Amino acid sequence: MAKLSREDVLKLARLAKLELSDEEIKQFTTEISEILQYVEQLQAVDVSGLEPTSQATGLTNVIREDTVKSYGYEHEDLLKNVPAVEDGQIKVRRVL
Repeated sequence: MAKLSREDVLKLARLAKLELSDEEIKQFTTEISEILQYVEQLQAVDVSGLEPTSQATGLTNVIREDTVKSYGYEHEDLLKNVPAVEDGQIKVRRVL
């Protein structure tokens, strides 16, 4: 059985840079211990005959082909109407 001590919880809190009250330490000692017991239970399950599953629904990614659409304007003609151009693109002020 995985039973965490108060010191274990304090060490985890220190690693996570958390400050815990005494009540929170008691609460997390119980909760984390229960989580670890569940993990131990899962580790005990025999999965030797199963294949790893990376996708359970059977869906595949459907992607359409990229197509270039022409709207009747040339790139250079559109850039003539903007205040500043750099490397063939509209130059704008930096926004932070």
